[in-house]
Order: sequence, then C-alpha cells, then structure tokens
Amino acid sequence: MINIIWAILIIIGIIYGAISGNIASINNEIFTSGKTALNMILEIVPVLVVWMGLMKIAEDSNLLTKISKIISKPLRFLFPSIPKGHKSLGLIASNIAINMLGLGSAATPFGLKAMESLQELNEKKDTATDAMITFLVINTSGVTLIPTTIISLRILHHSQNPYIIIPSAILATTFATISGLIFDYCYRRRKK
Repeated sequence: MINIIWAILIIIGIIYGAISGNIASINNEIFTSGKTALNMILEIVPVLVVWMGLMKIAEDSNLLTKISKIISKPLRFLFPSIPKGHKSLGLIASNIAINMLGLGSAATPFGLKAMESLQELNEKKDTATDAMITFLVINTSGVTLIPTTIISLRILHHSQNPYIIIPSAILATTFATISGLIFDYCYRRRKK
C-alpha cells in the first residue's frame, strides 16, 4: 500500500512539474537527490555507530538492565497479561529505554525479540494479543528524551542550535504515547 501512495505522489509531482514548466528542475532533482542522499547517509553513519557503541557499552555494563528494571515497574500496569518475571517485560523495557535515547534503529532488535516472546504467550497464533498491540502503540509513538538522529541531521546541516528541538520532541512524543495508550485502552474496553 505504501508503494502505491509513493507512486501516486511521484506521478502527481511530475505532472505538476510538467504543467508548471518546471520539468528541468525535476530532471535535475532526480539526478542530484541520489548523490545528496548517499552523502547524508555517509555523514550520519559514524554518529549512529558511536551511539550504538555507547548502547553496547550500556548493555555490557548492565546500565541498560538497570534502566529496564526501573521502566519495568510501570509496565506491569500496562501489560497485566504478561506473567510476572517473564522475559517479555524486560525486552519491552529495553526497547523503550533505547527509544527514549532516540536510537530507534538500535531498539529494533529488542522490539523484535519482545514480539517473539509475546508470541510465545499467545494462544491464538494468528491474532495479535492485547499486550502485542499495546507494545506496538508504545513502540510506534516512542517517547524520545534525546532525539539523537534528528540532532545529528541538524548538526550535519549546520543548524545554529541543533538541540533546540529537544523540548518539542519530548512534548510531541509524550503526547503521542499518551494519546495512543488512551485510544488502545478505550478500544480494548469497548471490545470486551
């Protein structure tokens, strides 16, 4: 479905460019945007490698485990169907802790492992459980305290104050998470 949406947007852009007489600009962008994207990837990879290395150090030093234990306590309220002491809760907490640091790509393995672990508890293997859906809501909205990837992009594009987005990122992601959890809770109550 997303491929169809992208295709429609591209076609609309080309048609509009042709109608407005900007077809030369479109051709120029087609040839230069690939180079720009590659340069941006090559510039941001070292920053991501440093942050992922720091996450590995945090994981090896048990700092991530400590943060996960702190986060696990309120998660018991959100995931009442997960048995106490089950590994799913720790994986979910690790995923959330890493997402809070703005490292979505580093959080993905923990998220996948958490979903696999939740699937082990699932009696209907072809249907997502309430815990799976709640985790997906939290993971998608992901409260971010330090949006490292965005800050890195702002630094690469010579922003005067790349860190100014931190308060608005915290506000936006917190609002998104709370809204998602409220909607998830209301939907589950209505379903029952």
